[in-house]
Amino acid sequence: MAPVRCAVLGDPVDHSLSPVLHRVAYDALGLEGWTYEAVRVPGGTLADFLRGLDGSWRGLSLTMPLKRELLDLAGEVTDRARLVGAANTLVLGDDVAVGGLADNTDLPGAAAAVRERWAGAVDDVVVLGGGATAASTALALVEEGATRVRVLARSPQRAAQTVDAVRAHPSAPRVEALALPTQPVHADVVVSTVPADAQGPDLLALLHAPVFFEVLYDPWPTPLAKAAGERGAVLVGGLDLLVHQAALQVELFTGASTAPSIDRHAPLAVMREAGERALLARARG
Repeated sequence: MAPVRCAVLGDPVDHSLSPVLHRVAYDALGLEGWTYEAVRVPGGTLADFLRGLDGSWRGLSLTMPLKRELLDLAGEVTDRARLVGAANTLVLGDDVAVGGLADNTDLPGAAAAVRERWAGAVDDVVVLGGGATAASTALALVEEGATRVRVLARSPQRAAQTVDAVRAHPSAPRVEALALPTQPVHADVVVSTVPADAQGPDLLALLHAPVFFEVLYDPWPTPLAKAAGERGAVLVGGLDLLVHQAALQVELFTGASTAPSIDRHAPLAVMREAGERALLARARG
């Protein structure tokens, strides 16, 4: 059987759980010959990497710093990837355009992760950080009904691309880029896309919401995740996001999303259990 190759690209990428999730999904679906690996691809070198691929490649997951770089390289780009201004998925093969189809599964994955744990209002959203993940997560919550989004960053000017992406949503939400707060901030959902070492106690003490969404999964728990637990808030974790967006990638790579007759729907429970085991093993060292 000819091999079918997939991978996650980024720099750094060794920490990625994506190989764990994709491999267990392919095994559960009985896809013999399918492989998935982690490949270090520094920013600015993605075009060279893509030119070196052969016909055995079916799909790529992309993490930082490649999500925005991909948009100018793919043969076709989905509307949601254009809206976010970043793509975390490239589907390859005979059924897509030359150069592949760039998509963004972070957006629907984030929406699914939140709604798995919270059915209440998401009207007012605060996002820490201004990168590509901040844009996709904010837009996911706009899709779920958010009408106000405040992007809090050390440098609001650097969040301009994210603010522009969220503001461009057809529902025309109110969007602001603000400095990190010095006074209490209240919202329906607080999203953190910043590193754990940027989540200082003074900052966390100012953030108030019934729902906290921590997009990181390693290290875990982050200071924000701990604070959410201590307050009795609903916590949506980075593993929730990773599993949902990876499940969508599996279905794109295998063709299940475009050919519903193919019974290749991603095994969410199996993928989550594998991710939890892997994180526990890391924590034990």
